[in-house]
Amino acid sequence: MNDPESWRWLWLLLAFVFAVGEILTPGSFILLPFAIGAALATLGAFLGLPVVWECLLFVVVSVAGLFAFRPLARHLDREAQDNGVGSLRLVGQTATVLREIPGGGELGMVRVGREQWRAQSINDTPIAAGATVRVADVQGTHVVVAASETLQPGDEARR
Repeated sequence: MNDPESWRWLWLLLAFVFAVGEILTPGSFILLPFAIGAALATLGAFLGLPVVWECLLFVVVSVAGLFAFRPLARHLDREAQDNGVGSLRLVGQTATVLREIPGGGELGMVRVGREQWRAQSINDTPIAAGATVRVADVQGTHVVVAASETLQPGDEARR
């Protein structure tokens, strides 16, 4: 494997594999530094650098890339919101009661964002129209809400 021609294609293959892996892997820039390192090692191989220098170029660029991309990855991870999937994205959001929610398990109507949902009170107490509530759960085609007095400070800000 000391043949420089073999190393050219090996580096190119590694660059391709790391790049495709980065695209297919959910996460933040885990394989990208290695793809860049392999691409630069490929360039070095085609320029005629000795194999030792190609390997050193790959390692140095990959490690430097890992450190360079970490702050960006952390920032993107912090900004990402986990809104849940489907109707579960509603849990924790605030809503406005459109039609009174009677006690005893009967359903009223609330607006969550731009959507209207049938709603039931979490503790089966009546909630008047116009009140602000928090979605505690989604059960089938209706939401279970908590009255505004049970909202914690700052819940509306997290909407």
